[in-house]
Amino acid sequence: MQIVNLSEVSSADTVAAEAIAKEAHVNLDDCYQCGKCTAGCQMAHAMDLVPRQVIRMLQLGLTDKVINAKGPWVCLNCMVCSARCPQGVDIAGIMMATRHAAKRMKLRPEPNDDKFDDAFVSNIRSFGKSNEAILAAKYNLASGHLFQDVNNVPKMLSMGMIGPKIHSVKDKQAVRDLVDRVLNKGRS
Repeated sequence: MQIVNLSEVSSADTVAAEAIAKEAHVNLDDCYQCGKCTAGCQMAHAMDLVPRQVIRMLQLGLTDKVINAKGPWVCLNCMVCSARCPQGVDIAGIMMATRHAAKRMKLRPEPNDDKFDDAFVSNIRSFGKSNEAILAAKYNLASGHLFQDVNNVPKMLSMGMIGPKIHSVKDKQAVRDLVDRVLNKGRS
C-alpha cells in the first residue's frame, strides 16, 4: 500500500484535476470507487494506475501522479469502463483528457502511444475511417520502427486489411468536424 500525504497537494494540483474532469465532462464526486471500471478493463493488467485509481487520484488532487502514469496511455478507449459505471462517469473520457493534459505539459510517459494516437486521429481526419496500411506507415515512421510490420503484410493482404485501394467515406468533412468537436470538447 502506498502512503499519500495529502498535505502536499497544492491548489494548482486541484485546479489541474478539475480541468481534466471539465474537459471530460465528468464530476469526479460522482465516482464512489465501486471498481466496476477496473474489473471490466482489458488493459488493467498492463497499467501502473488502473481506471479506478486514476479517478481516485484526481479526486484527491494528485494530478502529477496521474499525468506521469502510464495507465492513461495504455487505455484503449474501448469505453467498457464508462459503460460499466453505475454513476455514468466517463472514465475513458478522463483517460483521454489526461493524455491531452500530459501532451500540453510536454509529458509523454509512453511516447510511441502518443505517436500512435496522433497517427490514428490524422488517419480518421483524412479519410473518415481508418486505413490500416496508412496508419501503420505513419506510426512506423513517427516511432522509428520502420520495418516492424513487414512480416504482417502477407496476412494483412490476404485478409483484405490493406490493398491498393484507399478507403474513405463520402462526407469526409463531416467526420473531420466530428473529430475536431470531440478533440476540442471542454477546451472552450
